Amino acid sequence: MTPTENELRLREELAACYRLIAHFRMTDLIFTHISVRIPGPEHHFLINPYGLMFDEISASNLVKIDLQGNAVEPSAYPVNPAGFVIHSAIHGAREDAQCVLHTHTKAGCAVAALKCGLLPVNQISMEFYGRVAYHDYEGVALDMDEQQRLVHDLGDKSVLMLRNHGLLTVGESVSQAFLRMYYLEKACEIQLAAQAAGEIMLPSDAVCAHTERQFNEPARVLKQGELSDPDGMQLAWAALLRLLDRVAPGYRD
Repeated sequence: MTPTENELRLREELAACYRLIAHFRMTDLIFTHISVRIPGPEHHFLINPYGLMFDEISASNLVKIDLQGNAVEPSAYPVNPAGFVIHSAIHGAREDAQCVLHTHTKAGCAVAALKCGLLPVNQISMEFYGRVAYHDYEGVALDMDEQQRLVHDLGDKSVLMLRNHGLLTVGESVSQAFLRMYYLEKACEIQLAAQAAGEIMLPSDAVCAHTERQFNEPARVLKQGELSDPDGMQLAWAALLRLLDRVAPGYRD
Protein backbone atom coordinates (compact mmCIF):
# COMPACT_ATOMS: atom_id res chain seq x y z
CA MET A 1 0.00 0.00 0.00
CA THR A 2 1.41 3.38 -1.00
CA PRO A 3 1.69 5.78 1.96
CA THR A 4 -0.50 8.86 1.85
CA GLU A 5 1.05 12.30 1.62
CA ASN A 6 0.20 12.84 5.29
CA GLU A 7 1.92 9.60 6.31
CA LEU A 8 5.02 10.47 4.29
CA ARG A 9 5.22 13.80 6.12
CA LEU A 10 4.85 12.09 9.50
CA ARG A 11 7.53 9.55 8.56
CA GLU A 12 9.98 12.35 7.77
CA GLU A 13 9.14 14.20 10.98
CA LEU A 14 9.53 11.08 13.13
CA ALA A 15 12.80 10.10 11.43
CA ALA A 16 14.03 13.65 12.04
CA CYS A 17 13.12 13.30 15.72
CA TYR A 18 15.15 10.09 16.03
CA ARG A 19 18.15 11.75 14.37
CA LEU A 20 17.84 14.77 16.67
CA ILE A 21 17.70 12.57 19.78
CA ALA A 22 20.91 10.95 18.52
CA HIS A 23 22.50 14.32 17.68
CA PHE A 24 21.84 15.69 21.17
CA ARG A 25 23.10 12.47 22.83
CA MET A 26 19.83 11.41 24.40
CA THR A 27 19.93 7.81 23.15
CA ASP A 28 20.38 4.47 24.94
CA LEU A 29 21.94 2.37 22.15
CA ILE A 30 19.00 0.71 20.32
CA PHE A 31 16.66 1.06 23.29
CA THR A 32 13.98 3.65 24.10
CA HIS A 33 11.51 4.68 21.47
CA ILE A 34 9.54 7.42 19.78
CA SER A 35 6.23 6.89 18.00
CA VAL A 36 3.76 8.90 16.00
CA ARG A 37 0.12 8.01 15.37
CA ILE A 38 -1.18 8.09 11.82
CA PRO A 39 -4.56 9.90 11.81
CA GLY A 40 -7.52 7.61 11.24
CA PRO A 41 -9.85 5.25 13.09
CA GLU A 42 -7.34 2.39 12.97
CA HIS A 43 -4.94 4.05 15.47
CA HIS A 44 -1.96 2.74 13.53
CA PHE A 45 1.35 4.22 14.57
CA LEU A 46 4.96 4.36 13.42
CA ILE A 47 7.85 3.30 15.65
CA ASN A 48 11.55 2.54 15.31
CA PRO A 49 12.85 -0.66 13.74
CA TYR A 50 14.25 -2.56 16.73
CA GLY A 51 17.97 -3.13 16.31
CA LEU A 52 18.90 0.09 14.53
CA MET A 53 20.77 2.94 16.19
CA PHE A 54 18.79 6.15 16.15
CA ASP A 55 21.16 7.75 13.62
CA GLU A 56 20.33 4.91 11.21
CA ILE A 57 16.59 5.52 11.21
CA SER A 58 15.01 7.02 8.11
CA ALA A 59 11.51 7.72 6.89
CA SER A 60 11.32 4.50 4.90
CA ASN A 61 12.48 2.01 7.54
CA LEU A 62 10.06 3.02 10.28
CA VAL A 63 7.68 0.19 11.22
CA LYS A 64 3.89 0.65 11.13
CA ILE A 65 1.97 -1.33 13.76
CA ASP A 66 -1.50 -1.44 15.28
CA LEU A 67 -2.53 -1.14 18.94
CA GLN A 68 -2.08 -4.90 19.35
CA GLY A 69 1.54 -4.72 18.17
CA ASN A 70 0.91 -6.37 14.81
CA ALA A 71 2.84 -5.13 11.80
CA VAL A 72 0.43 -3.44 9.40
CA GLU A 73 2.85 -3.69 6.49
CA PRO A 74 5.78 -6.03 5.79
CA SER A 75 9.00 -5.02 7.53
CA ALA A 76 12.43 -6.58 7.87
CA TYR A 77 12.57 -5.42 11.49
CA PRO A 78 10.84 -6.33 14.75
CA VAL A 79 9.52 -3.83 17.30
CA ASN A 80 10.84 -3.37 20.85
CA PRO A 81 8.22 -5.12 23.07
CA ALA A 82 8.55 -2.56 25.86
CA GLY A 83 8.09 0.19 23.30
CA PHE A 84 4.87 -1.42 22.16
CA VAL A 85 3.51 -1.75 25.71
CA ILE A 86 4.14 1.91 26.60
CA HIS A 87 3.30 3.56 23.31
CA SER A 88 0.21 1.57 22.37
CA ALA A 89 -1.29 2.32 25.80
CA ILE A 90 -0.88 6.08 25.42
CA HIS A 91 -1.86 6.26 21.75
CA GLY A 92 -4.98 4.24 22.52
CA ALA A 93 -6.01 6.43 25.45
CA ARG A 94 -5.04 9.97 24.43
CA GLU A 95 -6.29 11.39 21.13
CA ASP A 96 -4.06 14.44 21.63
CA ALA A 97 -0.94 12.28 22.05
CA GLN A 98 -0.02 12.04 18.39
CA CYS A 99 3.66 11.67 19.30
CA VAL A 100 5.09 9.82 22.31
CA LEU A 101 8.80 10.16 23.15
CA HIS A 102 10.65 8.11 25.78
CA THR A 103 14.29 8.43 26.92
CA HIS A 104 16.75 6.92 29.42
CA THR A 105 19.19 9.82 29.80
CA LYS A 106 21.51 10.16 32.79
CA ALA A 107 19.96 13.41 34.02
CA GLY A 108 16.41 12.26 33.33
CA CYS A 109 16.86 8.94 35.12
CA ALA A 110 18.50 10.70 38.06
CA VAL A 111 15.67 13.20 38.57
CA ALA A 112 13.06 10.46 38.06
CA ALA A 113 14.70 8.67 41.00
CA LEU A 114 14.54 11.71 43.31
CA LYS A 115 11.70 11.79 45.83
CA CYS A 116 11.16 15.50 45.09
CA GLY A 117 10.84 14.90 41.35
CA LEU A 118 11.23 17.86 39.02
CA LEU A 119 11.56 21.21 40.81
CA PRO A 120 11.00 24.72 39.37
CA VAL A 121 14.69 25.50 39.74
CA ASN A 122 15.06 27.54 36.58
CA GLN A 123 13.00 29.32 33.93
CA ILE A 124 13.36 26.25 31.70
CA SER A 125 11.90 24.04 34.45
CA MET A 126 8.87 26.26 34.86
CA GLU A 127 7.49 25.30 31.44
CA PHE A 128 6.56 22.04 33.19
CA TYR A 129 5.16 23.49 36.41
CA GLY A 130 2.02 21.54 37.27
CA ARG A 131 2.34 19.52 34.06
CA VAL A 132 4.39 16.54 35.27
CA ALA A 133 2.87 13.18 36.22
CA TYR A 134 4.67 10.30 37.95
CA HIS A 135 4.44 6.53 37.49
CA ASP A 136 6.02 4.17 40.02
CA TYR A 137 8.46 1.56 38.77
CA GLU A 138 7.03 -1.93 38.18
CA GLY A 139 9.91 -3.56 36.32
CA VAL A 140 10.77 -3.61 32.62
CA ALA A 141 7.63 -2.56 30.74
CA LEU A 142 6.76 -6.01 29.40
CA ASP A 143 3.52 -6.61 31.32
CA MET A 144 0.36 -5.66 29.48
CA ASP A 145 -1.54 -5.10 32.73
CA GLU A 146 0.75 -2.14 33.50
CA GLN A 147 -0.80 -0.21 30.62
CA GLN A 148 -3.93 0.78 32.55
CA ARG A 149 -1.92 2.10 35.50
CA LEU A 150 0.48 3.97 33.24
CA VAL A 151 -2.35 5.71 31.39
CA HIS A 152 -4.10 6.50 34.68
CA ASP A 153 -0.95 8.07 36.13
CA LEU A 154 -0.29 10.13 33.00
CA GLY A 155 -3.84 11.49 33.04
CA ASP A 156 -4.01 14.66 30.95
CA LYS A 157 -0.41 15.72 31.57
CA SER A 158 2.19 16.28 28.83
CA VAL A 159 5.13 14.85 30.79
CA LEU A 160 5.46 11.54 32.63
CA MET A 161 8.39 10.76 34.92
CA LEU A 162 8.78 7.01 35.04
CA ARG A 163 10.22 6.53 38.53
CA ASN A 164 13.59 4.72 38.55
CA HIS A 165 13.31 4.45 34.78
CA GLY A 166 13.29 7.58 32.61
CA LEU A 167 11.33 10.37 30.96
CA LEU A 168 8.35 10.50 28.61
CA THR A 169 6.72 13.38 26.76
CA VAL A 170 3.64 13.51 24.56
CA GLY A 171 2.73 16.08 21.95
CA GLU A 172 0.08 16.97 19.42
CA SER A 173 2.92 16.90 16.90
CA VAL A 174 6.39 15.40 16.62
CA SER A 175 7.96 18.83 17.01
CA GLN A 176 6.04 19.52 20.22
CA ALA A 177 7.01 16.20 21.80
CA PHE A 178 10.68 16.67 20.83
CA LEU A 179 10.96 20.24 22.08
CA ARG A 180 9.29 19.26 25.35
CA MET A 181 11.83 16.48 25.78
CA TYR A 182 14.76 18.70 24.82
CA TYR A 183 13.84 21.26 27.48
CA LEU A 184 12.79 18.63 30.04
CA GLU A 185 16.26 17.14 29.71
CA LYS A 186 17.80 20.61 30.17
CA ALA A 187 15.63 21.15 33.25
CA CYS A 188 16.87 17.88 34.76
CA GLU A 189 20.50 18.77 34.05
CA ILE A 190 20.09 22.22 35.64
CA GLN A 191 18.38 20.78 38.71
CA LEU A 192 21.12 18.23 39.35
CA ALA A 193 23.81 20.90 38.96
CA ALA A 194 21.98 23.24 41.35
CA GLN A 195 21.37 20.52 43.94
CA ALA A 196 25.04 19.55 43.84
CA ALA A 197 26.16 23.17 44.27
CA GLY A 198 24.22 24.09 47.41
CA GLU A 199 20.89 25.17 48.83
CA ILE A 200 18.31 25.82 46.13
CA MET A 201 16.20 28.98 46.05
CA LEU A 202 12.80 28.41 44.37
CA PRO A 203 10.45 31.12 43.04
CA SER A 204 6.98 31.51 44.51
CA ASP A 205 4.11 29.34 43.28
CA ALA A 206 2.49 32.42 41.73
CA VAL A 207 5.60 33.23 39.68
CA CYS A 208 5.97 29.58 38.61
CA ALA A 209 2.33 29.43 37.49
CA HIS A 210 2.66 32.71 35.59
CA THR A 211 5.80 31.51 33.82
CA GLU A 212 4.13 28.20 32.91
CA ARG A 213 1.30 30.13 31.23
CA GLN A 214 3.81 32.30 29.36
CA PHE A 215 5.33 29.14 27.89
CA ASN A 216 2.19 27.11 27.23
CA GLU A 217 -0.54 29.68 26.57
CA PRO A 218 0.93 32.21 24.14
CA ALA A 219 -2.55 32.89 22.72
CA ARG A 220 -3.98 33.87 26.13
CA VAL A 221 -5.48 37.31 26.70
CA LEU A 222 -2.55 39.59 27.46
CA LYS A 223 -2.39 42.35 30.03
CA GLN A 224 -1.49 45.83 28.85
CA GLY A 225 2.22 45.94 28.12
CA GLU A 226 2.56 42.14 28.10
CA LEU A 227 4.06 40.39 25.06
CA SER A 228 3.91 36.78 23.88
CA ASP A 229 5.98 34.58 21.58
CA PRO A 230 3.56 32.32 19.68
CA ASP A 231 6.01 31.40 16.90
CA GLY A 232 9.08 30.45 18.92
CA MET A 233 8.66 26.68 18.91
CA GLN A 234 7.83 26.52 15.18
CA LEU A 235 10.91 28.61 14.42
CA ALA A 236 13.04 26.34 16.62
CA TRP A 237 11.78 23.18 14.86
CA ALA A 238 12.46 24.69 11.43
CA ALA A 239 15.99 25.53 12.58
CA LEU A 240 16.48 21.96 13.81
CA LEU A 241 15.42 20.56 10.43
CA ARG A 242 17.94 22.85 8.73
CA LEU A 243 20.57 21.49 11.10
CA LEU A 244 19.69 17.93 10.09
CA ASP A 245 19.77 18.84 6.41
CA ARG A 246 23.39 19.89 6.99
CA VAL A 247 24.60 17.04 9.19
CA ALA A 248 22.26 14.06 8.55
CA PRO A 249 20.09 14.57 5.47
CA GLY A 250 19.56 10.81 5.10
CA TYR A 251 16.66 10.92 7.57
CA ARG A 252 14.38 11.84 4.65
CA ASP A 253 15.21 8.67 2.66
